[in-house]
Amino acid sequence: MAKLNLIIKARYLRHEETKAEKILWKELRNRKLGIKFRRQHPIEKFILDFYAPEIKLAIELDGSQHKGNHEYDKLRTEYLESQKIKIIRFWNMEIEKDLEKVLEKIKFNLPTP
Repeated sequence: MAKLNLIIKARYLRHEETKAEKILWKELRNRKLGIKFRRQHPIEKFILDFYAPEIKLAIELDGSQHKGNHEYDKLRTEYLESQKIKIIRFWNMEIEKDLEKVLEKIKFNLPTP
């Protein structure tokens, strides 16, 4: 039941994406960077904003909702790292103000062809 609830929540989040998520998804979708990314992807009890399963790379966008959730974010990060998932975090305003710099950092973390 918990897994089903997580899947339902992930679907909801895909339809209620933030401005920053829309901007970044345009750059990640359809293997534009050579890697397949998934959006609002559930893993165990967490939902990742963007996830590339073939290289175990998660991209998390943090907005105002993360300012009071330090303990939750810490537990989530510890769990994901225990699963050998690398996490890159950006603030929403980074996506909106300097997308090129964000994309450079993402590309730096992708395997070289």
